[in-house]
Order: sequence, then C-alpha cells, then structure tokens
Amino acid sequence: MEQSERTSIDTAEVDRFSAMAAEWWSPTGKFRPLHKFNPVRVDYIKRQVCANFGRDANDPHALEGLRVLDIGCGGGLLCEPLARMGGEVVGADASATNIEIARIHADQSGLSIDYRAQTAESLREAGETFDVVLTMEVVEHVADVDFFLRECAAMVRPGGLLFVATINRTMKAWALAIFAAENVLRWLPKGTHSYEKLVRPEEIEAPLADSGLTIADRTGVFYSPLSDRWALSRDMDVNYMMLARRQAGA
Repeated sequence: MEQSERTSIDTAEVDRFSAMAAEWWSPTGKFRPLHKFNPVRVDYIKRQVCANFGRDANDPHALEGLRVLDIGCGGGLLCEPLARMGGEVVGADASATNIEIARIHADQSGLSIDYRAQTAESLREAGETFDVVLTMEVVEHVADVDFFLRECAAMVRPGGLLFVATINRTMKAWALAIFAAENVLRWLPKGTHSYEKLVRPEEIEAPLADSGLTIADRTGVFYSPLSDRWALSRDMDVNYMMLARRQAGA
C-alpha cells in the first residue's frame, strides 16, 4: 500500500467510541476507568515533561510555552488538565462527535484548547510539530500500529517527547483488562477491547526507533481493588506506559 493511501483509522472503532461520546465526562459512566486512571497518567506526564524540559513539577503552570498534541483525545479528559498547566494543547480525534463533546466541555470550563477532527496522518502531512505528543489508550484501536506510531513520531520536535499508553497482549491482560473488566466488573462495554489488537512493548519500540526516537522510560500501571486506585508498577503485563525522546538537534 502506498504511503498516501495508508490510514491509521479503524472505522468500526471510531463508530464505537462516537456512539458513547455523550458519556465522556460522566465519572460513573462508560468511561469510568479512564476517570480513575487519569490522575496517575497526568502526574506521570507532568513529571516526565518537567524533567525533560527543566521545569519545576510543583509549578501549576509547568507546561507553559510547550506545544502539546493529544492524538485520539476523545472527550478531552487529558487535554483539560494539560491546558490548565499552561500547555498549548491541540486535541485531535478521528471522531467529529468526540471533538464536539470536547469543545463544549472546554468552553464550559473556560479553557482554550485547539480541538480538531483530524487523524495523525493529516496533521503530519500539514507539517504540524509538537514538543510533546500523547498517544494514550489509542494504539489498540488503530488500523495500522506501525504507520500510526511513525506518523506520530514524525511530529515530535528535536528534544521532544512521545508518550504511549496501552494494554499488553498477554493472557494476563486478556483475563484482567478484557474478560474481568467487561464481563465481571462491567467497567467497560463488551467489545471495547479485542485481544488481537492489543500491543506488546516491542511492537511499539521498533517503529519509534526506526523513526529516530529513543525509549526513555517504561512503566506498568496497576489497579488496586482495595484502594480503588491506579498506581505505577514494575509489572507491564497488563497496562503500561512508554516514553520516547527525540534527541535535541536531531
């Protein structure tokens, strides 16, 4: 397939999330797990960005002056806290329905966020570049993981960062993140995740390395039913996050 014909979009996945768009900002709705997950991933992003760019992590506006892309932003659950930290945030999603929900909520929250119903490839083709690119809980829903990650990596400026959060393709992940989450705990609608589309760490590392990025950090993310909280973990068998960096001057 020629580069110009390739797409990262899985239409069925876009339609699935568009149908649930009205629930994005309900902490007890279909996106409840993301609301629970959000504090740990926001804290991880902030700490890593501050370390990379020499910022004070205690500064409430620590991201000021940095251009941030959240690709596959959904209803804007990550965009809003990053905008509050002073980031110049672009939120992009293939679902126009998601983008409309995100725009409405940002307006109600008094936040200025550049929301766009666009794909990673269309942003890259337009020559967009960013200090920080986020692909959080997205790669397991795209049509072509390699292509998607290469397009995202191409938008990372020299010295910039790319974050990936996803679910590992292991039987442990199938048991906990799919079977238990969808059938036992009923956190997610059935069919939210497909085992075959889950992504192993090495399947993320390879296209990023080919794109000139270096893996800077890897961490698992673990849910404790006793505390009803997510926390970072050394166990990457289920949920995990990876951080890649483009060398300054590259």
